[in-house]
Amino acid sequence: MLIGEVARRSGVSARMLRHYESLGLVRPTGRTGAGYRAYSGEDIRRIFHIESLRSLGLSLREVGRALDDPGFRPSELVDDLVRRTRERIASETELLTRLRRIGAAEPAGWEDVLQTVGLLHALGSKSAGTRQRAALSSAEEVPWPVEALVEAALSETDPNVAGALRWALAQSGDGGSALLAEGLGSPVAEVRKRAAQSLVEMPDAAATALLKEALGHPDTVVRGYAALELGARGVGAAVPTLIDMVVEERNDVDAADALSALASDPASAERIATGLVDRLAHGTAGPSERRRLAQALADIPGLTASRALADLARDEDRVVALTATYILGIRDAR
Repeated sequence: MLIGEVARRSGVSARMLRHYESLGLVRPTGRTGAGYRAYSGEDIRRIFHIESLRSLGLSLREVGRALDDPGFRPSELVDDLVRRTRERIASETELLTRLRRIGAAEPAGWEDVLQTVGLLHALGSKSAGTRQRAALSSAEEVPWPVEALVEAALSETDPNVAGALRWALAQSGDGGSALLAEGLGSPVAEVRKRAAQSLVEMPDAAATALLKEALGHPDTVVRGYAALELGARGVGAAVPTLIDMVVEERNDVDAADALSALASDPASAERIATGLVDRLAHGTAGPSERRRLAQALADIPGLTASRALADLARDEDRVVALTATYILGIRDAR
């Protein structure tokens, strides 16, 4: 079969067939009387083998080795192709993400595009100082790319940079809350913690709603951040979680302060005092838990709290009794 017929049937151009021949990949087994290349059936099968291997992403040199090297191992080739394909997909995905973020910033012109690209590069820098400056940089002319800020905040390990990123998110409006909510569902504990830390600095109503939902989160760290912030925002739904934190000695001092802040009106104070007393009434609280409950009752006004402290002043544990007696003395002096 002559080269033109081979090209027509195989879909490989005559020019490419000549290139294959120059590289030694295909050598026509015969010549016509006029000196034209003549391809045998075996030559044509080899051409199809070459095209099949090229379709997998192999270079022509790799194709030649695969066909001619007796020691060639296909499994190694496949493993290498898988690795290269994953790298290419990761690279393309990164590019797609960057383009999407630039589009989300709604640039008005090329200057805006370049500024956004510069910010994205800076947020991905290996230098903590560069990342921090990027987070703190002014965004008056170009809107913040919120997705990029959220991703950076969820992956940042440097505490100073993380603080700057949380500040930047708080300035970016309410678009970041929903994205941070996805971080709360991460299988990685550190990512969930960073999402909670970022969410508590978001001042919008959407963030408050998400924090309320987080009170039921299975991660105690997430619940703790949510409860403390909701307490600061005056949300009474945080009371049960704050009491749990006091009993379990998880940021118990901060939790007690939050309960005190929530006890500003008589109804809230009574509810908090009743919740603390219920933990004492169960009879399962050990001396250290009873001492912490006494300390939490210190700034809760009302008769329920005072009566509970009077009972604790007679506690069998000397430290608990002294703590409650001291607190009662301060309350009486007010």
